[in-house]
Amino acid sequence: MAYILALDQGTTSSRAILFNHSGTIVSVAQQEFQQIYPNPSWVEHDPLEILSSQQAVAVECLVRAGVEANEVAALGITNQRETVVIWERATGRPIHNAIVWQDRRTANHCAELKAAGHEADVRARTGLVLDPYFSATKAAWILDHVPGARARAEAGELAMGTIDTWLIWNLTNGGDGAAVHVTDQTNASRTLLYNIVKGEWDQDLLKLFSIPAAILPEVKWSSEVVGKVNTTHGLGGIPIAGIAGDQQAALFGQLCFSAGEAKNTYGTGCFLLQNVGHTFLESKNRLITTVAASADRKLEYALEGSIFIGGAVVQWLRDNLRIIHASSDVEALAASVPDSNGVVFVPAFVGLGAPYWDPHASGTLIGLGRGTQPGHIARAALEAVAFQVADALEAMQQDSASGAGTRLSSLRVDGGAAVNNLMMQFQADILGVPVVRPRVTETTALGAAYLAGLATGFWAGPEDLRAQRQSDTRFEPGLPADVVAARRARWQDAVSRSRGWNA
Repeated sequence: MAYILALDQGTTSSRAILFNHSGTIVSVAQQEFQQIYPNPSWVEHDPLEILSSQQAVAVECLVRAGVEANEVAALGITNQRETVVIWERATGRPIHNAIVWQDRRTANHCAELKAAGHEADVRARTGLVLDPYFSATKAAWILDHVPGARARAEAGELAMGTIDTWLIWNLTNGGDGAAVHVTDQTNASRTLLYNIVKGEWDQDLLKLFSIPAAILPEVKWSSEVVGKVNTTHGLGGIPIAGIAGDQQAALFGQLCFSAGEAKNTYGTGCFLLQNVGHTFLESKNRLITTVAASADRKLEYALEGSIFIGGAVVQWLRDNLRIIHASSDVEALAASVPDSNGVVFVPAFVGLGAPYWDPHASGTLIGLGRGTQPGHIARAALEAVAFQVADALEAMQQDSASGAGTRLSSLRVDGGAAVNNLMMQFQADILGVPVVRPRVTETTALGAAYLAGLATGFWAGPEDLRAQRQSDTRFEPGLPADVVAARRARWQDAVSRSRGWNA
């Protein structure tokens, strides 16, 4: 069998990518789906639309390549991580829309838990902060707001999962009772319910968040055969052998197997991860610790800086301001001016993530004048993404295992927005270290493919993956230190205004 199929279920679209043994993309299919905003700061998805779109693009991907299911050695799944679905075991019907990781409706619940003094204990067990970003309070909200849901959950009638779990349940559910209810270590580590030191669901946390154990999936390793596709025409019989949350999949796809290696993914949000090895490290600088995907079935950890609005700011320019017709137009518009002309943009549309964790921060655009052009705003938007990454990386360096804030020699980058040369150059300028972009930027899907391929013997081991790595593009820093310092000072001032707006 000559191929690995990766399902990349993201926040705004479902994609499928077919890879050959050299890690080269053979075909791609993608389909966007509806974003649902019931109230300000609420974000939902229709789980059935996610499922149908993901099934459709998977089949389309194989058809485009002229490949049959029996030519595919394994299937790997990577997904938006903290988004929660709860469904009926008997019928497979969701009892509510999926609540998306961007959703902030449970901010008060998290604030109450913080005020009650629970955050230190939660961090010590999960590596996470008490924030509505994560899954537990979202799941509790569904159980508390759907009539009868809590009683049904306690009776074992309902199942809960992140999107990987939802997809696997449906892909393996052939109506013969064989549906597989699983997740992997990386996705479990994003729920606030999983003890990442012990590697198990934590009974004390289940009580804290009022989540019945009966609804939880079994936790598997990221590189492990968990079942076979049993439902979708055109995919039947393919082993499901790789599972990882999107950012851990990208870390693996970037071959960051050693402690100290780091990557940043530019997707809807931005996610900076650094492998810190097999020893749990609790951040002292408001980052989070998460489980990294591992092919050797041992717990590995990563520090993470989670930025809620990355590439999504480009969609905002397209859909809300309408100053570009397509997302790909933003680089040319930003390049039409030499700089942002003093405009600074903090895209805190759903609060700020690491290292601030401020759910009440507001989007802020300052420095406007009579001479402000759309190009200045576009450039400020791209710079805002890079500034947020720099803030998270600074905290990460302070958290480094040496305790001395060791600087990275370079930053590996990937994701859809990483193809933007202007933004990557500015990122290198602001960080003061080279930014390294692989030839294949779809490293999230590639990581899921690697995990599935290693579990089934398609690739022999990590050394096999390193041997096929293709040449990279490097962006070298070029701005003088005093210019960087001045720009970062203006950025920090704008962040302070953003955080003080609703104070």
